[in-house]
Amino acid sequence: MTYMMFDPKLLDGVKTVHFIGCGGSGTFPLIQILHARGYTITGSDVEETKNTEAERALGVQVTIGHDAANLGDAQLVVYSAAIHDDNPELKAARARGIKAVERSILLGYVSRMHSQTVGVAGTHGKTTTSGMITTMLELAGRDPAAVIGGKLPLIGGYGKAGSGPSAVIEACEYHETFLHLTCAVGVILNIDNDHLEYYGTMGQLKLAFQKFALLSRNVVFNMDDRNTLDVMNSIDRPVLSFGIHEEARFRAVNIGEYKPGFYEFDVLELGEQFAHIRLGVPGYHNIYNALAMCCCVRPLGLKPEDAARAAEAFHGTGRRFEIKGECNGAVIVDDYAHHPAELTATLATAKKMGYKRVIAVHQPFTYSRTKMLMDDFAAVLRQADQTVLLPIMGGREEDDGTVTSQQLAAKIPGSVVVDGLEGAANWVKQNAGEGDLVVCMSCGDLYKAADLMVQ
Repeated sequence: MTYMMFDPKLLDGVKTVHFIGCGGSGTFPLIQILHARGYTITGSDVEETKNTEAERALGVQVTIGHDAANLGDAQLVVYSAAIHDDNPELKAARARGIKAVERSILLGYVSRMHSQTVGVAGTHGKTTTSGMITTMLELAGRDPAAVIGGKLPLIGGYGKAGSGPSAVIEACEYHETFLHLTCAVGVILNIDNDHLEYYGTMGQLKLAFQKFALLSRNVVFNMDDRNTLDVMNSIDRPVLSFGIHEEARFRAVNIGEYKPGFYEFDVLELGEQFAHIRLGVPGYHNIYNALAMCCCVRPLGLKPEDAARAAEAFHGTGRRFEIKGECNGAVIVDDYAHHPAELTATLATAKKMGYKRVIAVHQPFTYSRTKMLMDDFAAVLRQADQTVLLPIMGGREEDDGTVTSQQLAAKIPGSVVVDGLEGAANWVKQNAGEGDLVVCMSCGDLYKAADLMVQ
């Protein structure tokens, strides 16, 4: 087990906190929250980013480059998942006896700072659903704290400090980090075969979600997802179920498109009209994300109209079917999809939108996932009119030479493999045109290629 027991004294006597890797999207919201509560914050990172610029604007002392001297008089050190044990600042903190914790531990502490924390878990849809719930609370005047995985225009970034009792936290299952959280409402959107290089089996993955549910006072769950149902069968907590299944407490009925790819539907609660939902984001899968938001209305003391208003006002977060612009008349979309189920949902949305061709540009992420799910990736990508593959981005893994994008391409007739980001951008510039929808899908740095395409 990798997670630590909650330390209620983590911030006792602490006035100055130093963040190693302060420019990360998962770190910046925590800096905002602690800064708003009066802590003195310092930070370091390897390069300037929009986040480090925003931190300086708050008054945070940010240093570019890692050096033991950056610790100053810090009484607590927080480091991001990208920081390794040989980092000079982390080594110095440990040598000096300064308490040093990974960001997920501080995130768990933040979850306990708020009496109405919503933790959004699931293999797919966490960022979108977190964005929807944050939008609902924001428009209802609750001024929530938020720590989410994509940029939400309404709050100007990946999170905010907030001033009320509510908080929305994206709860990631990677390495069981969501088990640091304690939530008033724990949301389980779905459970799929991801991160099995860590968990080993689906049974162990489901066990982690079961523990997450037990750390929540109320549990919102997807009744249409078989793996989630398996987990919930043994959970003794107040629950709110959602789905299209007739036994779900919150059920979507009368589903239809009000324009290509965009859905509206009625939500019934225990068979009675709850709200009419009109989604401001495309995709059938977002019906489920909106239903999860509707479930949160009850434990948060909101009204059905708050959910309806948020569903229509929410137009997505960064890198979730984000339209970047055009290239030779082709529309360029950037999407975070990196699992076969996510690619399926994204391509299904794209195919609904009436374009002449859907061109899938995919950068596989991690060797283990690509190897384990290669046939699933191939089956999904064959649904595109044209598939363009980049080399596998290893992320946290080393290349052992046993899996390549060429092997994946061999299973997708007519697909091409290009050489990196510039290769992808050049292929699109030379081959895409009016009537095409180019969908760039990856959780790696493929967004940079999308930016090159629209220049």
